[in-house]
Amino acid sequence: MSELFTARFESPIGSLEITAEKRGIVAIDFVEKSGLMKLRPGKAPRGPKVLTDCLVQLDEYFHGRRKSFSVPLRLEGTDFQKKVWAALRRIPFGKTATYGEIAEAAGNRRAGRAVGGANHRNPVSIIVPCHRVIGADGRLTGYGGGLWRKEWLLAHEKKHARD
Repeated sequence: MSELFTARFESPIGSLEITAEKRGIVAIDFVEKSGLMKLRPGKAPRGPKVLTDCLVQLDEYFHGRRKSFSVPLRLEGTDFQKKVWAALRRIPFGKTATYGEIAEAAGNRRAGRAVGGANHRNPVSIIVPCHRVIGADGRLTGYGGGLWRKEWLLAHEKKHARD
């Protein structure tokens, strides 16, 4: 693996740790710990341009000005996980899909439970929008960042989808 660079972004739903290599974003995680350097868009982190671009795009997203992301990603996972993550990226901003719908989009309509596992292992929160996946009955179900964050993200997107 190539050299990794890390920055922290302060969002309305907590600190995000962004990890990148020169060719793409590797991870975006919610963090509770302190000690990482806080960065804001416009202040270039030490590292690749993709990291700066990610900070800018996250800032635009949280201000309701961005509905999709264009930073390159470097996702590591099984073939099925990669299919699920690709299907997640096709869920439109402000919309949701069920686990079963994502399973079908990933090529195995009976793999709803496996979709849940792939969501849980999603390394790039928000950009790969696993928060847009809901239960078949419309209820919010598991989210690694906490259901309150999932609820916030869905409400944020619904509010700005009309803009």
